[in-house]
Amino acid sequence: MIKQNTKLNSLSIFGTSSNAGKSTLSFAITYLLNHRGIKVAPFKAQNVSNNSQVTDDGGEIAIPQFFAAEAIGLKTTTNMNPILLKSGGKSRAHVIVNGKSVANKDVLEYYRDINILKPHVKKAFLKLQDEYECIVAEGAGSPVELNLMDKDLSNIYIANTFNTKIIIVADIQKGGVFASIYGVYKLLPKKLRKNVIGVIVNKFQGDMSLFDEGRIIIEKKFGIKVLGVVPFKPFNLGFEDSESIMNYVQDTTKAIIKVGVIKLPHISNFTDFEPLVSDKEVELVFISKPGDILTCDVVVLPGSKRVVDDLEWLRERGFSTLLSSKEQKVVAICGGYEMMFEKILDPLAIESEQQEVSGFGRIKGEVIFAKEKIVKKGCYHLFGCMVDGYEIHNGVAKKRAKKRKSLYGTFVHGLFDSDEFRHKLFFNINQNYKGYNFIEYKERAIKEFSEHIELHVDLDFIQKELYK
Repeated sequence: MIKQNTKLNSLSIFGTSSNAGKSTLSFAITYLLNHRGIKVAPFKAQNVSNNSQVTDDGGEIAIPQFFAAEAIGLKTTTNMNPILLKSGGKSRAHVIVNGKSVANKDVLEYYRDINILKPHVKKAFLKLQDEYECIVAEGAGSPVELNLMDKDLSNIYIANTFNTKIIIVADIQKGGVFASIYGVYKLLPKKLRKNVIGVIVNKFQGDMSLFDEGRIIIEKKFGIKVLGVVPFKPFNLGFEDSESIMNYVQDTTKAIIKVGVIKLPHISNFTDFEPLVSDKEVELVFISKPGDILTCDVVVLPGSKRVVDDLEWLRERGFSTLLSSKEQKVVAICGGYEMMFEKILDPLAIESEQQEVSGFGRIKGEVIFAKEKIVKKGCYHLFGCMVDGYEIHNGVAKKRAKKRKSLYGTFVHGLFDSDEFRHKLFFNINQNYKGYNFIEYKERAIKEFSEHIELHVDLDFIQKELYK
């Protein structure tokens, strides 16, 4: 064990590109440092994601930081992700600051006002520093988009302001791994290059010895230590964006039930489906054509950040007849639930310029979009089951859940996390369904993935550098 005799530096995880594996590596390093006795917390200055959760202090943050904190038993706070952007349609972003919705902004307007947000980011980081020994700060995209570096909150601003140590993560599956590592390193400001402690080559597949020479090239020619070459290992938890969840890996050899999730253009809160990806008795598919529903035992109409736009998309694609049918078995969550009502009213143009649109009509009454967003979490009694879930929505209806023949509809996310609900739903479809304990699965998967990272990454060296 390394002696802990000085104050730790914080750590930035930069990627050579989007989807390089920053989120999972940030989570794993946070988890492993915590298990080495370091008081550590996750952080990301700015997330761009429709996948969010409700914190213990009643705000809204993106999934990766929530997931990393929850995995090591921390209370989740909005300081872990002070700025969150969600799709607002037509090159606009829904801006959430310190867990609260503040505005819908044009992307150009957002970047113009970026300096207004920096104090919020700085304050959140400093609050975490007061409480924790080390902050693991996940970056965003590539840190060397030269035309945007002065507007980069998650990479350059944090690394500069707090003089963090830096790890670069490169996805070898994308190709061009040497050019991407060398390019990112050389394009970093000189001050930050000095803080780079090494690179992790991620998602390697094949014979590891084939990269022995690659390691030598990076270390000898580039002058960057290779902290590890990590073999690809599926990890179907903590999804940040829809691109991530579309890359899930599932074993369907024992599947007896097929669930189709409609892939809405503005799909949100897709971590709702993690328990289905992990269920060996379930085959999960994402569908974009009405005909695909006919091969599924049940269809899920998921959350949406742009409910009216996605409702129109469903109609244009020809989903109306099936989704309106009382015979079609549907689980409708949040935005999907709102679409099931007779009418959707948006008099304040919260999500759409259309003040009134017709829904699929399987639930009587209307949903009204209110200015104040409902953001809450708790234990809910839904469909005769207890569900630990959360709500993030502007739509208001008389009830947070409705059961109508073959329709289960609710505002509450986390429905499938309930072993009791999954068993009730799937056993009624196929009485051979046995079910499984999702919490136990999650704990085991987190431990196994973190051990996988520890086996292939020089954590002793990383920890030693944090004390320098």
